[in-house]
Amino acid sequence: MNATVTYAIFAAVLGAVAGSFLNVVVYRLPRGESLLKPGSHCTSCATPIKPYDNVPVLGWIWLRGHCRACRAAISPRYPLVEAVTAALCVAVVLQHSSLAAALLGITLVLALVPVTLIDLERHIIPNRITAPAAIAAIVLGSALDWSGEPERLIAGAAAGGFLLLAALCYPRGMGMGDVKLAAVLGLLLGRDVAAAMLVALIAGVIVGLVVLARTPSADRRSVGIPFGPFLALGGLVALFVGHPIVGEYLHHLHR
Repeated sequence: MNATVTYAIFAAVLGAVAGSFLNVVVYRLPRGESLLKPGSHCTSCATPIKPYDNVPVLGWIWLRGHCRACRAAISPRYPLVEAVTAALCVAVVLQHSSLAAALLGITLVLALVPVTLIDLERHIIPNRITAPAAIAAIVLGSALDWSGEPERLIAGAAAGGFLLLAALCYPRGMGMGDVKLAAVLGLLLGRDVAAAMLVALIAGVIVGLVVLARTPSADRRSVGIPFGPFLALGGLVALFVGHPIVGEYLHHLHR
């Protein structure tokens, strides 16, 4: 078994386990509950989940999507989050050859998955996700790629500053959570954050126009569309193809 396959398998297992924890984060964090206590349990009958039923993805499959104790349905979102997180972690490892890029990419994935789900449900981006992600970005970047850290710090300041101006000019359309998330994207992506911001803005405008067009004019003022998921989409696009996008833009700029 070659090293690439070994790393991919490790990333898949790590991603699935992390995805299981992210499910806990998504459910408990907005409710102000502890992420550690009590242990995993059925949200319907509060019965603790046995370790052999708590295996990522597989546990849901052999329980056929129902609690072993009370037979209440378990949302398919749980194995989906675990599988998607695992797949993204594998993609990061296969895409990025350097340890620094891989760990920064995995950090980005582990931040964007819960941010997307929480912002979609609650229209908030918790500081308890963006703050640790920012700290991890700076620590990992400084320890593993010191020469690239100034660029990432500048990118974080630029991306956060750009959305801060938008939030100050139009506070109803942009929140400080979005500003902080944009800064985190810069800290993790470096100059490729430009591609992330471009994708986020284009996707946000398109979806916003579609939603508004389908909403009665009397109700449009009350329509709220969270921007975090668009930033997450942009972040993932930039993570995998941001470098060639930015490189192509700079190439044409200097022609």
